[in-house]
Amino acid sequence: MKPLLLSLYTSPSFLDGFKDSSQFDLGNLTVREFPDQESYIKYDTDVKKRDLVFIVALDKPNSKFLPLIFASQTARELGARSIGLIVPYLPYMRQDKQFLSGEAVTSKYFAKMLSDNIDWLITIDPHLHRYHSLNEIYKIPTTVLHANDLISTWVQQHVSSPLIIGPDSESEQWVATIAKTLNSPYKILEKIRKGDNIVQIKFPNFSDYQDFTPVLVDDIISTGTTMVETITHLKNIKMKVPICIGVHAIFAHHAYENILAAGAKSVITCNTIEHISNAIDVSSLIKTCLTNIKF
Repeated sequence: MKPLLLSLYTSPSFLDGFKDSSQFDLGNLTVREFPDQESYIKYDTDVKKRDLVFIVALDKPNSKFLPLIFASQTARELGARSIGLIVPYLPYMRQDKQFLSGEAVTSKYFAKMLSDNIDWLITIDPHLHRYHSLNEIYKIPTTVLHANDLISTWVQQHVSSPLIIGPDSESEQWVATIAKTLNSPYKILEKIRKGDNIVQIKFPNFSDYQDFTPVLVDDIISTGTTMVETITHLKNIKMKVPICIGVHAIFAHHAYENILAAGAKSVITCNTIEHISNAIDVSSLIKTCLTNIKF
């Protein structure tokens, strides 16, 4: 029997990438709130002895996480054989150590709660910083997919003579991969973060790249501070108008509008989080990965 695909908080446009797939049966799950904002969960499809695959949008996770846990535990009680989770954007990866006495290391706690309620996890470009892999905190099999090739394809189709720019040393791994695929040069900024919204940037020498189009690439566009400062610097040294690309479209505090106002030609993201900037569809990555899972 085919696995049963269930959507939770996923945008209709993202789910469209799976509706025509012969890999799954589509299941129905009702999730709503009572007047006091407690969650109501009801399966409208029989899940007994079925392998369930949840595809869940977990941006702004606090209001979504508890219904997911309830849905998982309900499925267990109803006799589901296995429960897998596709979460294109994996939250709670920021706090990966105790920076100040008394702080919660929320990445570990979140990973434990998910691991206790699902059997496997697929995600795209999680924000691994001090962790080398998700296996350091997750007790279940995890698969990490990468949007590098999709980003490279978009750049190849839309940008002539790109100069790929990464915001910090962490980004060099995927920026270098994208640049190699495109046979293009790349540069890495040196970023010193003074706080959640305060960043000091040391810029490399761009004098040899006046004829190139700067393409700023980051895994998460959150406050957009680094991109805004970089755009301003590139304008001051008379570089071509830059393009900004991110995998995950967080865009806190009007970041999207701020980046455009700073002078970006366009801001492009993958559709791991629904946003007007979505131009790179990652559903093909997930579908290909799922063909390798034995249900």
